[in-house]
Amino acid sequence: MTALTVTTPEHVEIRLEPAGAGSRFLAVLLDFFITTGAAAVIQRISLLMLPKAIAGALFITVSFLLAWGWHVWFEVKSQGQTPGKRALSLRVVDARGLPLSVHQALVRNIVRVVDFAPMFYGVGAAASMLDPLRRRLGDIVAGTLVIREAKPPAYRGELAAERRFNTLRTPRVMRLIRHRIGLEERELLLTVCLRADRLEPVARYDLMEELAAAYRQRLLDLDEELAESERLADLGRREMLQAEREALLAELARAVGLGGRTRSAGSATERARVNVQRRIKDAVARISASATPS
Repeated sequence: MTALTVTTPEHVEIRLEPAGAGSRFLAVLLDFFITTGAAAVIQRISLLMLPKAIAGALFITVSFLLAWGWHVWFEVKSQGQTPGKRALSLRVVDARGLPLSVHQALVRNIVRVVDFAPMFYGVGAAASMLDPLRRRLGDIVAGTLVIREAKPPAYRGELAAERRFNTLRTPRVMRLIRHRIGLEERELLLTVCLRADRLEPVARYDLMEELAAAYRQRLLDLDEELAESERLADLGRREMLQAEREALLAELARAVGLGGRTRSAGSATERARVNVQRRIKDAVARISASATPS
């Protein structure tokens, strides 16, 4: 089975493990038993309280709503997990690793009719066997992926203790950091981090990508200067540039908050997103003007 590696705008690689056909089938089977059982219970109660014709109509209506709304509701409201998927530690996500959108949930579940044919997901099973990411037709059309959630490793105190000493926190390196990342830039990064949780996932992704693009260019410039110093055999300049590059990466990692922490998505207004993007564009222009090699 091919694993999918997604690189976030903060240059953090996240490994997504596609769920196998067996676990997906068990999850669908569990959801099927739950919805069928709920419809049967409602039918039994309605037959005791209502006329047979009305009870039959109510049963058909409830069965239709459960068949079409069960997966869409839970995948949107429960972060891509129906009760069956939650029981088997599965989750539906966007192809970029982002949370599922309403449009994607609707599309993948409409195409479920085709995947269900000719008998209980025959087409879907065949498609998942042929696709390297184990996607059925609904996932391919909607641009989604069913992944297996990895269990978080047990916390060990020594891991936190290892981070207390930072070899880059020397007076010389800190001066280099201040040279490359000024106070305004650090305030900008802090503002972005504080507002990121209040943005929609897609808007946050685009925002971080735009911010990261400027720093990727700066790192490329440093790499070019390093290559030039190596060609000229200027060891002193090479050492300084190397320390400067490591300091820049360390400061960005500390400011942006790398480490794979899960961020919960909340509601945000378009005005907040536009204001942050405007500040980023202004800061990028200042960075380009101040970081020109002398």
